[in-house]
Amino acid sequence: MSEQNKTVQSGSAAKTQRTMPDPMTNPETERFYEATAAGKLLVGHCKACGKHHYYPRAICPHCLSDQTEWVQAGGGGSIYSYSVLRRGVPVPYAIAYVKLDEGTTMLTNIVECDLDALSIGQRVKLTFVATPNGTQVPAFTPA
Repeated sequence: MSEQNKTVQSGSAAKTQRTMPDPMTNPETERFYEATAAGKLLVGHCKACGKHHYYPRAICPHCLSDQTEWVQAGGGGSIYSYSVLRRGVPVPYAIAYVKLDEGTTMLTNIVECDLDALSIGQRVKLTFVATPNGTQVPAFTPA
């Protein structure tokens, strides 16, 4: 088996999942990845406009305020859009925009599921996947 995939046990059948790449981290995202190591998903919240945002950053993408804080997301959401990649990859996988219950949307992976059973609007729940260097990255699985 290549470094690009691994076998995971899901229910009664083993499924092959792709190996997630290590994220590029920086001082601005350090707290985010410390939280994922503890099994928590943090999203940005702007104190100026009141909106949540994702990808980890200090400036609000909605109003450009620097009055942002980290808040823990509940871990639920629904698939807004998705794509299953099958060609040119060692293992098929799904990427998706998931609309979190907090209102923000994040680009993520849908894992540990039947890729043919995914649908727009489907409820998903948070899980974490370890990358080769051990970093935990957020992903989602059907609820």
